[in-house]
This record gives sequence, structure tokens and C-alpha cells, in this order.
Amino acid sequence: MSDVTSGLQERIDADLKQAMRDRNETAKLTLRAVKTAFMQARTSGDAAHEISDAEAMEIVRREAKRRRDAADEFQRVGAADRAEAELAEYAILQNYLPQQLSDAEIEAIASEVIAELNVTSMKQMGQVMQAVLARTGARADGKAVNQVVRRLLTP
Repeated sequence: MSDVTSGLQERIDADLKQAMRDRNETAKLTLRAVKTAFMQARTSGDAAHEISDAEAMEIVRREAKRRRDAADEFQRVGAADRAEAELAEYAILQNYLPQQLSDAEIEAIASEVIAELNVTSMKQMGQVMQAVLARTGARADGKAVNQVVRRLLTP
């Protein structure tokens, strides 16, 4: 690994070492998976490059979403133990992401956007989604935003 790493990557490295000392298998496996995703991002493309804090944050967000989606799927098929394991990994990854907005906060932003854009139908949902996601950034999950916007636009 290069001498130049982001603060998030350094924090994950330190937490991985602590998880190994604590014999915390869930944290160890989760953080190793994130480090692997960092390595893949670093080496993808034409030439190896360092990843920025923003890229690292996006990778962690994507890994967290993958865990949450897997947990939902395991719940759907009745594999509660597998769902629980995925949710445990998801909880670990949440420690590295910005505090998520509540549904009420997302609803306030979405209502503001709907009023500003003068949206009147579901046909304009894409336009609303794009504007809301631009304002919320990594602080809101796309699925949560979609549910709130859909609820606000449904007559």
C-alpha cells in the first residue's frame, strides 16, 4: 500500500487491526472486504492510482448497501440467520458513513424540491429524485428517497 492514504482508509486499517486483536470475526471479515474493494478501485483502469476520501466513502456506502440488500433478500426467503449476519456487517459499515437523514428530513427536502420545480405528477419523479439526491448526497439512501418521493407524488 502507498504512503498516501485517505483518513477513512487509515481509520479502517486501524479498526481492522483492533478487530483482529479483539478476535471480532464479523468486523475483521467486513473490514477486509472493504479493503479488498479499495484495492480493486486502486488498480482498476489503465494505471494504479490512489483513491480519494470521496471515492473511499462511496466504496463503503456501496458495500453497506450490498449488505442491506442481501439481508432483505435473506429475510424474504426465510433465512433469518443469514439476514442477521448481513445486518451485523451493515452495522459495522454504518460507523464509517455520515449520519443518515431521517424520513422526516428527507420528506422536508423532497417537499421543498417539489415546490421549487412545481412538480405535479409522477411523470416528473426522475427530475425530483435527481434534485433530492443532489441535496442529500451520502446522507440519504436512494431507496429511502425513492419511497418518500413516491409517497409525496402519489395523489
